[in-house]
Amino acid sequence: MTIDDLLKEVLLRIVPSEDERALVDRTMEELKELAEETAKERELDVKLYFVGSTAKDTYLSGDHDFDLFLAFPLDTPLEELREKGLELGKAIGEKLEDYEVAYAEHPYVRARYRGNKVDLVPCYDVRGWRDVRTAVDRSILHTRWVNENLNGRNDDVRLLKRFLKGIKAYGSEIYVRGFSGYLAEILVIKYGSFMDVIERADFILRQKVIDPANWLKKEPEIAMKTVKREVEEDKPLVVIDPVDPRRNVAANLGWEKYGRFYFSSLEFLQEPSLEFFFPAERTAGDYLGELRQKGTHLVTLLFDVPPMVDDLLFPQLERSARGFEKALSREGFAVFGWNVGRYGTEKAFVMLELDRVERPRVKVHPGPEFFTERGRDFYRKNERVWLVGKRLYAEKTVKENLVDVIRELLEKNQVALGKNLREPIKKADILVDYVPKPLESEAYFFLSREKNGLKQ
Repeated sequence: MTIDDLLKEVLLRIVPSEDERALVDRTMEELKELAEETAKERELDVKLYFVGSTAKDTYLSGDHDFDLFLAFPLDTPLEELREKGLELGKAIGEKLEDYEVAYAEHPYVRARYRGNKVDLVPCYDVRGWRDVRTAVDRSILHTRWVNENLNGRNDDVRLLKRFLKGIKAYGSEIYVRGFSGYLAEILVIKYGSFMDVIERADFILRQKVIDPANWLKKEPEIAMKTVKREVEEDKPLVVIDPVDPRRNVAANLGWEKYGRFYFSSLEFLQEPSLEFFFPAERTAGDYLGELRQKGTHLVTLLFDVPPMVDDLLFPQLERSARGFEKALSREGFAVFGWNVGRYGTEKAFVMLELDRVERPRVKVHPGPEFFTERGRDFYRKNERVWLVGKRLYAEKTVKENLVDVIRELLEKNQVALGKNLREPIKKADILVDYVPKPLESEAYFFLSREKNGLKQ
């Protein structure tokens, strides 16, 4: 099968049918009528904008959430926008199937209508980047820019999105660190087509800075400040937002996800396959068999977590896992990797793969040079002390078992943890070479490197 034939087959699966398009269009019309009617009842001067993939016609078949932005005049005070915007969102939500209040920079409403997710988001009615006051305001400008520049390449965006989803590199959430839909749209607009983007995976990385709107010439001082900041933070790409020179569209893109895109693109060009777009569901193996084969050990901490959205929870879980990695490494344990996630609705876990679960009862503790004040203090405080050259050393008795070591580290606050997870983790259940049945697949995919691996 040629690449052209393969892409045609993919498009048959991901391009919405005429009936589906008609349903999406009708749903948007109904939602807008409901919102306009509700705003009029409350005598609110708001304009309504659909943003996101449904507004740009870049959505995949079967995947059409709706983002309806409630745009207030620019002279509205921020507190008033938040208060009245939330009230309006709730009032609209009451006319839909159900709703809940969610929180980002300011509260918004998440609802459902005809089985689809609907986000009702207050914002300012901005005309350009200088009007932007909240993070969400740009979405109106993003939608307008894409619709003005896509020029019929909607299906190329669909192919790129499906490819990124298939290789698990899609999603700009902070706990995913992949490509956003908007970034995919920009890449297609900039380079021409799905295949053009795939063929340039190496070039895009080496080019580093992408400036679709030519901000480096139009607003050089502001654009260069953006580039400098993002390069110093070692971001894989700097894509200057075509609607705002202050922002890097790829700010949340991590090296790992770009690496997946990089290698998958190379492999797709060598051996094109539907598997890149629609990977087969993975079957979990025996995690205990993995441990036996590798000769390593698995420690899992299970703990309660306070109610938090994933955008807040996962960075704190990752900080905690890195904290354990550093603390245990200082104690002489080699940590080969870590994994985090939710366990049910009210618990979370941190998994660590280690070289061993026991260590010697003694640890050699290097000290300072003997003729210093610190040296004399070290000599007074320790028992078995000796010299190697001019440096003092001592032998200290330590906890042998890994669980005891972890407990002691936590008691002494010697592990860097997520700020909302410190107390829950101190009360964690610590499991060694065992996980509850619901986590067996997670443990296998972690230990086998299939969860984040590039090559098995």
